[in-house]
Amino acid sequence: MSRRRKELSSDDTALWQEVVKTAEPLHPTKRASAPPDQPKPKPSPKPDHTISHFQLGQQARAKLPSHDIAPALRERVNSAPLRMDKKTFTKMRRGKVRPEGKLDLHGMTLAAAHPTLMRFVMDGHADGKRLLLVVTGKGKSTRDDGPIPIRRGVLRHQVPQWLAMPPMGAVVSQVTQAHISHGGEGAYYVYLRRAR
Repeated sequence: MSRRRKELSSDDTALWQEVVKTAEPLHPTKRASAPPDQPKPKPSPKPDHTISHFQLGQQARAKLPSHDIAPALRERVNSAPLRMDKKTFTKMRRGKVRPEGKLDLHGMTLAAAHPTLMRFVMDGHADGKRLLLVVTGKGKSTRDDGPIPIRRGVLRHQVPQWLAMPPMGAVVSQVTQAHISHGGEGAYYVYLRRAR
């Protein structure tokens, strides 16, 4: 069975030509046959990387986009699968169910807020409470001039993740954004499982 010979690419041919120029033949009487000349590939045009004139200290004219990722967070929290009674969930979303406990995390650091939230949720579950309200606030709108984005409302983003992790994840049935009468985007309803 005969194999078909592979044709050399233009790059391989050019490389071979360079090798032939520098190689010394073993038998000077025999001449090495060079592969047929192929046209060299045309170089691709270089992109224009011109930089407009600027002075040191000059502020950028373009406004950078906001780094607030609240829409993605809202979508993730509100699209979580329903793990509670649908009728109660609808009443809760409309602000018709009164929370049995409220925790306000305004002004706390992440290090202080996490154990406080954990104690509040675990104590609420032990006391037989079903609906808790956790207020995180929307976060301060700060000027963001740096290259590293500063996330607005760190607690607002972190609390749903904490509530899904052990040990709280074992007692939390549902987390959803609170009704506007209970804080709206800056608060969460935390629906707990029944204590056994």
